Amino acid sequence: MNSQKVRVRIAPSPTGDPHVGTAYVTLFNYCFAKKHGGKLILRIEDTDQTRYRAQSEQAIMDSLGWLGLQWDEGPDRPGNHGPYRQSERRSLHQYWAQHLLDAGHAYYCFCTAHRLEKMRQEQKEKGVNSGYDRHCRHLSAQEVHTLHQEKTPYVIRLKMPTEGTTTIHDLLRGDITIENSQLDDQVLIKSDGFPTYHLANVVDDHLMEISHVIRAEEWISSTPKHVMLYKAFGWKEPVFCHLPLLRNNDKSKISKRKNPTSLSFYRRAGILSQTMVNFLGLMGWSLNATQEIFSLEDMIRAFDLKDIHLGGPIFDQKKLNWLNNQYLQKLSDDQFVHHLKTEVFKDDYLRQLRPLVVERMDRFDQFVDKFAFFFNGELEFPDPTALVPQGKTPQETIEMLLGLAEVFDEVDAWNLDAVKKVLEDYKTKLGWKPKDYFMTIRLVTTGRKDSPPLAESLVVLGSDMVKDRLRRAAAKLS
Repeated sequence: MNSQKVRVRIAPSPTGDPHVGTAYVTLFNYCFAKKHGGKLILRIEDTDQTRYRAQSEQAIMDSLGWLGLQWDEGPDRPGNHGPYRQSERRSLHQYWAQHLLDAGHAYYCFCTAHRLEKMRQEQKEKGVNSGYDRHCRHLSAQEVHTLHQEKTPYVIRLKMPTEGTTTIHDLLRGDITIENSQLDDQVLIKSDGFPTYHLANVVDDHLMEISHVIRAEEWISSTPKHVMLYKAFGWKEPVFCHLPLLRNNDKSKISKRKNPTSLSFYRRAGILSQTMVNFLGLMGWSLNATQEIFSLEDMIRAFDLKDIHLGGPIFDQKKLNWLNNQYLQKLSDDQFVHHLKTEVFKDDYLRQLRPLVVERMDRFDQFVDKFAFFFNGELEFPDPTALVPQGKTPQETIEMLLGLAEVFDEVDAWNLDAVKKVLEDYKTKLGWKPKDYFMTIRLVTTGRKDSPPLAESLVVLGSDMVKDRLRRAAAKLS
């Protein structure tokens, strides 16, 4: 392999908390690039403007930086292949979409949302595969011109083959062949002028000279669409390698309902960065048959994509905690104290606590007992049924807690006004009595009936910790 030509990328979407899956994929890309003297590119995939969050982009970059997975080119590290946010590459995507139109590989689709929904409903009733019926694929040039003159909204679709098969080669799985009849005429440019993931992904990978696309296996089903785009453009495909998905203990795809998935949560919970790197390195790969503890440098030296095994790796929190303990024991006295001061008892965090606790304590020795919930991870509930208000069922309480966590997931800025608004709006929506509603949330998030003001406490605890406590309490009630 020519090491000078290895260029890999990670392309996270800034739509929520920084995900452990993003770190997992980044780690394997990083090790592959470093092993072969190549480059790692960070590209922010923000074409879905309805879900984009600026603070999420920064959180992703901060979390990957915490793990020591530094990219060579990205929004904050300009190179020769920028810009590195897809929204800033919009003109490039539109140019290449027009190229496909001119070459006869794409077409304008003027179908309304109403027509598409009616089409899907009819397909469902008939029990046939859902997909665009290619209604606009054969419009004449005059019909297209007339619709443009009438300023009819449109999308641009790729003309997919309707017969034969498409084969993709995966580095770990070999050849995967799919019937072309199963492929939809995918949308390339949406009605708002922004590209879909498929077009932006292929165009940007090509223009950024990406040699290997190393991503999660959930993208396998999209790869035939990408292969067809490469063929339509006449471009050489990169090497595809789809990593096995992280799994919960029950083998289901890792999800925030069963496992905390935010890197910010694990950092807040006291997982060391080197622990998380080591742990993620064990997800589908191993240094050797006997050694579970290894450094990032160890992993780079030994890394080979072909050593990845496809059994779904289990994101086992007990194993993560055990591994973290191994690293904790290796810390010197100075390192141990430094971590407590900079990560647990941070000056800024203690300053946030002062106005909430100072009126509720007479002496400093009361601080730990009264306000330990500001530092604890998982709260203990010996009798979870005590969380259920009188007149409510456990299932109603579970639904309330999980629903609130989902609403909190959509909060862009975690501040007092936003938290208060969510609490009030959700109470109104549910119709719960204020006493039952607020006391349940207070117990679940603080473990106490006499804690400082609820909304203020939730703000200080932070989004990750609050959502995790809501979901864990719901799980205990289950």
